[in-house]
Amino acid sequence: MTSGDSTDTTALEKLGAELSSQGFDPVISTSGGRPALVVSNPRVPALSETILTEGDWYWWSWGERICSTADVSGAAAAISRVLAQGSDPV
Repeated sequence: MTSGDSTDTTALEKLGAELSSQGFDPVISTSGGRPALVVSNPRVPALSETILTEGDWYWWSWGERICSTADVSGAAAAISRVLAQGSDPV
């Protein structure tokens, strides 16, 4: 693990803790060779997203930037909006 991976993992852990407190199921995965946060809505398991970090940014798996890793609550709010689609609030 490089120091960049360590920084990425720390940012993902912070985001995971915030999303967990909102009722989502976050899991850090390294199966793709780099750390990623897989977040699912326990009420609608088909709703899940993979979140990455690069530099000082959180990214959706399709390459769109979410927000700065310094804004954990902003990232959690954006992810929550996507994962809450079609379900009761978590």
